[in-house]
Amino acid sequence: MTRLIPIGCFLTTLAIAAGPLETTLAHVDRSAAKFTGLSADLRRAHHTAVIDEDTLDIGTILIKRPKPHDTRMLFDVKQPDPKQAAIDSRKLQIYLPKTQTVTEYDLGKYRAMVDEYLLLGFGSSSKELQNAYAITLGGEETIGSEKTTRLELNPKSQEALAHLKRVDLWISDTTGLPVQQKFYQPGGDYDLATYSNMKINPNLPDSAVKLDLPHGVKREYPQK
Repeated sequence: MTRLIPIGCFLTTLAIAAGPLETTLAHVDRSAAKFTGLSADLRRAHHTAVIDEDTLDIGTILIKRPKPHDTRMLFDVKQPDPKQAAIDSRKLQIYLPKTQTVTEYDLGKYRAMVDEYLLLGFGSSSKELQNAYAITLGGEETIGSEKTTRLELNPKSQEALAHLKRVDLWISDTTGLPVQQKFYQPGGDYDLATYSNMKINPNLPDSAVKLDLPHGVKREYPQK
C-alpha cells in the first residue's frame, strides 16, 4: 500500500525543488491574484551621481488597481517640500501647493513604458514581469524588520533601457509585495523607495487616488 504524503510536506518539497527564484515568483503570483490596492508610508531617496548628493522625500502612497492594467497612484510628499503626484496609464499630474500650480503630462505615447513601470510589484503577475524584464535572484535581505528576497530586473525593451538601467525589488516573504524598490538610471543616478505601515487592499474610492485641487489653481501643459 502506497503511503500518503502529507500535503504540507508535499508543498515544501515542491518549493525546495523549484528553487528560491521560482518560489518568490510564485509568492508574487499569489499576491497579485487578490491585489486591489495599497496604502503605505513612503521614503524616497534620490541620488544624483554627478554631484554625489542625496535628497529625501517623506510622505505616503495610495494605489488602486480595480482591474488588470488599470493602476492608479497618488504620491503625497509631506517633507521637506510638499507636493503631490497622481499617475495612471494616461497622464501624470504634479501639484505644487506653494505655487498653486499643477503640471500635466500626457503619457499616451509612453504607454508601454508606463505600463512596465506600473507593473513593478504591485498587482503584477510573474508572467507580466518576465515579459518586460529579465529577472535574476539577488538573495535574502532584511528591510527594517521585514524578511525579503531581492530580485534584480533588467528591462528587455530598448525604449525602457533609455530611461531605466535596472530595478531591484525587495519582495516581502510575508505578503509577496515589494517593501523596497531601487530604480537605477543611466548615468549613475538612482531612486530608492521604501514602504512601511502597509495596508493591503483597503477600500479606496476613486477620489482617493486623484488630486484634490483648490479653486483657481494654475495649469501647465509643457508638452503642448
